[in-house]
Amino acid sequence: MAGFFSRSARATAEDDTALESAPLRPIEATDAARRVEMLDSFEAAGLGWFWATDAQGRIIYLSHGASRNLGWSDDEAIGKSLSELFIPEKVDDPDKPQRPLAFLLRARNSISQLNVRLAIEAKEVWWEIAGKPQFDEQDRFTGYRGSAKDITATREKDRAAQRMAEYDPVTGLANQQRMAQRLTEMLKAYRNSKRSCALMILDLERFQHVNDTLGRAAGDELLKQVATRIGRILGNKGEIGRMSGDAFQIVLPDIDDRGALGDLGQRLIQMVSQPYIVSGARAIIGASSGVAIAPYDGLDTEELTAAADLALQAAKAGGRGQYRFYSSDLKDGAKNRHQIEEDLRDAIDNHQLAMHYQPLVCSKTHMVKGCEALMRWTHPERGEISPADFIPVAEEIGIIRQMGEWALNEVCRQAMSWPVELRVAVNVSAMQFSQDDFPSVVKSALAESGLAPHRLELEITESVFLGDTGRTQRMFGELKAIGVRLALDDFGTGYSSLSYLRNAPFDKIKIDQSFVRGATEEGSNNAAILSAIVSLANALEMETVAEGVEAKDELDLVTQRGATLIQGHIFSRAIPSEDFLERLKEGKLKYEPLGPDKYRAARKTVFRRIGLIHEDSRYKVVMRNLSKTGAMIEGLLDVPLGTQIVLDLGGGQLAVATVRRSKGPMQGVEFETPLISDGADGLCTRHRVSPYQIEAAGRPLAALPQDPYSLIMAEQIGANSRKKFVEVEVGGPKTGSGY
Repeated sequence: MAGFFSRSARATAEDDTALESAPLRPIEATDAARRVEMLDSFEAAGLGWFWATDAQGRIIYLSHGASRNLGWSDDEAIGKSLSELFIPEKVDDPDKPQRPLAFLLRARNSISQLNVRLAIEAKEVWWEIAGKPQFDEQDRFTGYRGSAKDITATREKDRAAQRMAEYDPVTGLANQQRMAQRLTEMLKAYRNSKRSCALMILDLERFQHVNDTLGRAAGDELLKQVATRIGRILGNKGEIGRMSGDAFQIVLPDIDDRGALGDLGQRLIQMVSQPYIVSGARAIIGASSGVAIAPYDGLDTEELTAAADLALQAAKAGGRGQYRFYSSDLKDGAKNRHQIEEDLRDAIDNHQLAMHYQPLVCSKTHMVKGCEALMRWTHPERGEISPADFIPVAEEIGIIRQMGEWALNEVCRQAMSWPVELRVAVNVSAMQFSQDDFPSVVKSALAESGLAPHRLELEITESVFLGDTGRTQRMFGELKAIGVRLALDDFGTGYSSLSYLRNAPFDKIKIDQSFVRGATEEGSNNAAILSAIVSLANALEMETVAEGVEAKDELDLVTQRGATLIQGHIFSRAIPSEDFLERLKEGKLKYEPLGPDKYRAARKTVFRRIGLIHEDSRYKVVMRNLSKTGAMIEGLLDVPLGTQIVLDLGGGQLAVATVRRSKGPMQGVEFETPLISDGADGLCTRHRVSPYQIEAAGRPLAALPQDPYSLIMAEQIGANSRKKFVEVEVGGPKTGSGY
């Protein structure tokens, strides 16, 4: 191709002296030859290229270096349309609009620093082009003259840098910064289109132990595997990101069904909790999850993230492997947890902790054969605080080891005062078990109390099998050498419990109460699972304990299936040390089963004032108990059977129900749509009153208040309507229900 700029002969120096003495010759604007020579040098050096088109937009010149860069001959580009040669860059940022190349050419606008991709196959090449329209003396358009430079490498570096800034280097997922940006954009768009969006935070449990025992590289590999599992469950339903450390964030567009979110949360927890192989070792972790939904629980990123985090903290406080939905009362729970954290540090020194004992009863004779020691905390101002509340806090703030050591010494000391030589079981946390001096702590407790080692039983959960299996086996060996007994607690709730029995020297298996619950119901597989566990234990010459037995039909079943020992409320709750000692002194070693004849699905006893809507009237009633399918309420006189009502459970939860039983001021109602689990021990509705409905009623858009229904119906309900039912005053909580 002939050069767009004609080339001039190069001046040659006659000698150095001539050069040094040569006069200064500035390049004038009129010196076309020397100016062209300078541009030729620019082209040849590869600093940039030039291009030109005619009035019809066809290329009439392209630098030789540009053609060579593309693998073309000098004439290959001639005659092609410029808009045909380049594909304009797509700009995702709405704040930085960019006119397409075809538009600029048609409008004969100047082109400045436009990034375009070459329309060639096999490789991705990007140029930055600039151009200026040319006109003749009669102001007729004659084409473009422009420049170009290859920015492929620079662009790739920028993309790599951007990726490093927005993506997690370990998992390849979006990082916290990008997730916050994406969530902000989504929430802003969804507010305008009245759509919902859920945020789920998934926090790994016991991950740090893997890092500590197997090393950082193993921890990184574990995070990659976790990310893969989450992606497999989630598919294309949402976007996944990794927050700092061992937490993941999941954004789920267009979903507000808490039933579907609960199912997803449970599936994720179960999948993440299955065993891993990292660095040639077996590792087991757990997970907890908190869920918040926009606009119900928050409108912006900060508010929604804070709500999901509160739900996560509630899930972790309730025990491992749970999910929780955000509710406004969790703020009070967070304050309570902080208070527990502050007070728990002084509980031992101030003698607020005590050991209670629940008997383990022989399934055949109903004679007490041992007991489990359970820690209780009586706060001087707030009374009894549940272990489900303070044990997770103790583990998180790192004082569980101190509390466990105190409990071990206290139990050994108290057991020595019993007039009957019973075995006593003490729970051992994974944190305690991981300490190298734990066998020494056990030896010390036995030595100081004088308790025979065979009377002490250490209950261990599968979490102690994390990481270094060799170390775990050595710990078992040291403990068995002392002479204490070992029991595997919560058997059957994990995914690999059978593998523990292959090498671990357990004396007893405790069958988790989840297999006892509902075992007598038609269609339940729990009875078969019970039989299988007992048969396995018998083959391994281990005892079995059926936990959580409450009804007589459950007792009959676990006895028939061969469980060695029974533990549950049907014989006794955990009682204070003094009461247990007194019973032993009186020789009351046989327990009579006291409980209902048949297992009944959980119906939670409550005493809570709620709203009841009937036609155009709203009433105040008291809810006495609650199950997934119905509730018992009190406060209206003689409501006819079949009456359709709506229960306002608070927080925008409306449950359509029908009165199935009615006697005086009490009614038993059946829900049209069953309630679902809130991930803990509570129930909630699938859907709630939408803040968009409240906004449509003339209120500002905001997260749900405690009583949103009244905001919507403030003008309609109770204004001119005559109530059909008589409200009556309701007293305090009652025992029993009658339904």
